[in-house]
Amino acid sequence: MRSLTGLQPSGKLHIGNYFGAMLPAIQLQEKGEAFYFIADYHAMTSTQDPKQLAENIQELAIDFLACGLNPDKAVFFRQSAIPEVHELAWILSTVCPMGLLERCHSYKDKVAKGISANHGLFAYPVLMAADILLYDANVVPVGEDQKQHLEVTRDIVAKINDVYGEGLLTMPEPRIRTEIAKVPGTDGEKMSKSYGNTIPLFGDTMKSVRKVVMKIVTDTTPLEEPKPIEGSNIIALYKLFANEAEMSQMVADFQAGGMGYGDFKQRLFDAYWDYFSPMRDKKEELKKEPGYIDEVLAKGAEKARENANIVLSRVRKATGLVSV
Repeated sequence: MRSLTGLQPSGKLHIGNYFGAMLPAIQLQEKGEAFYFIADYHAMTSTQDPKQLAENIQELAIDFLACGLNPDKAVFFRQSAIPEVHELAWILSTVCPMGLLERCHSYKDKVAKGISANHGLFAYPVLMAADILLYDANVVPVGEDQKQHLEVTRDIVAKINDVYGEGLLTMPEPRIRTEIAKVPGTDGEKMSKSYGNTIPLFGDTMKSVRKVVMKIVTDTTPLEEPKPIEGSNIIALYKLFANEAEMSQMVADFQAGGMGYGDFKQRLFDAYWDYFSPMRDKKEELKKEPGYIDEVLAKGAEKARENANIVLSRVRKATGLVSV
């Protein structure tokens, strides 16, 4: 089994990135071949500041390694270090029906939220398909928001295999952790940098993260009354960090009444801070070794290109771009 996961360096990572993509991907490195890439080309649809993009790339690399990615067990690289991805993306675009892209919810949602409409944002699913198919990935861990894009990839595979021969490209399968795929933001909507409702994976300071947690939207239930469990942002977030006993106690305290939301938010913050404590320590160590980060990414890119050229050579022959 070969799995593949990519993360955009479009800003500081948040806990939605971790639970929705990073954690399930890192777990897969113990179960087969794992390819992880920094999706810097994708990030350019929303980040045009060169200095900021470079900083984001470096920080994402450090964060991924701090969270448990093992470069001895997995292939870790920058998307932009693999020029073959654009050739495959173009080939895929020649068989991709426009209707597939026009139906994608992510593009519509982002434009509705005020993000500038551009071709890169619209054609994002085709480049994502190339990212996946270039390495013959069998399994792709995704959140609910990317499920439709993976279905686009599967439709493109079916189309190109029908045109140029069955088995030309590998049909990927989604791996969705439905119980945590949609991590709520501080406003109750899906957590997203685009929506400004995130809780950072690694905040600048304890005080700054606590301030974010304390802004989580709640209802107006008086302190002395029981608090509703259904639809509670605090409950939904707390279960990501708490064990079974802690979760049961939180629910019981919600139902008992006599405690305010501020107390529950503090409990959530404490659980969050303890959970990521060893990863914060690892991040501080890695920040002192920028040369090591560059070496890891360079070695990963070399391995990725070896695999990419195998697939692209196969596609070139099948499509007539080179003589058989």
